[in-house]
Amino acid sequence: MKKLFNTLYVSTQGTYISKERENIVVSVQNKELFRSPIHLINSIVCFGNVMCSPFLLELCAENNVFVSYLTEYGKFIARVQSPISGNVLLRRRQYKCADDKNFCLETSKLFLIGKLNNSRTVINRGLRDHGSKISNSDKLSQVSVSLHKSIDNIARVDNIDVLRGLEGDAASSYFSVFNDLILKQKEKFFMTERNRRPPKDRVNCLLSFVYTLLAHDVSSALEGVGLDPQVGFLHKDRPGRPSLALDIMEEFRSVIAERLVLTLINLSQIDAEGFSESPSGGILMGDENKKIVIDAYRKRKDEEIFHPFLKESMYVGLLCHAQALIFSRFLRGDIDAYPPFIWK
Repeated sequence: MKKLFNTLYVSTQGTYISKERENIVVSVQNKELFRSPIHLINSIVCFGNVMCSPFLLELCAENNVFVSYLTEYGKFIARVQSPISGNVLLRRRQYKCADDKNFCLETSKLFLIGKLNNSRTVINRGLRDHGSKISNSDKLSQVSVSLHKSIDNIARVDNIDVLRGLEGDAASSYFSVFNDLILKQKEKFFMTERNRRPPKDRVNCLLSFVYTLLAHDVSSALEGVGLDPQVGFLHKDRPGRPSLALDIMEEFRSVIAERLVLTLINLSQIDAEGFSESPSGGILMGDENKKIVIDAYRKRKDEEIFHPFLKESMYVGLLCHAQALIFSRFLRGDIDAYPPFIWK
């Protein structure tokens, strides 16, 4: 199993990242804040005004360490990486399968079976652990039943656009009760609907930020096994869109991102005042809150979880790599069907 390496997240504005021998050195105003051997880092994520020296980028490329650039508020801009490695025959198989409409339909069903099962588990665990604190528990139970029916209906869908519509309806139903899973700071943290670009409230802002971190990890995992993150099966191809990463990520949205956001709010770990409104009406997250979210995301990746297909416990941070490897085996024909990760 792949070793769980570290992702270096840099969000302090004005940071300079340089190289010293085989070390990554992070400094602010000529004061060194962090140093790590390159072999302990698998990627660097830079938010906003963060500068990397050319020699540092060369060191990263030589060691297959991805360097991603995002805006200060988490929108992806670009990535610096070494040439794509891995089996070219695997990528050719991926491209061929992506052009097969029936293959796309049947594979997309598997992604969504994983997603809806895991969304349902988030609701059911909320009811189990906090049922007495949830005033609208009957509605949550109804949505859980509705998601179960949607999972059953997936098998009967024979058109990918219909499948996308079914997923959209199920997601809308799920997010209609998301506020009921928020147990504290309810007057500050709530969503009227799922929205983005820009997010219109604090909850959507948090979700979008964690989704960005998760998409980075899934893309890195896919590239690590030789797959092309840009060519997917459920999400349509679009310039700059990591469609396959978004496909695989569907299984992890509720398990990792949404549950993390609920935990941060319900444990009062996030500051409601650490947000601001942009001129366009979007909600922006401040530096301190970003650091809190990134730290919580790191800790979540260090937790252990049981993988039902592999029948072993692993770090949450390795789930993306495990599913990327399993999906590559599926494309090669080593296994008959792709088993999505389903959280129990």
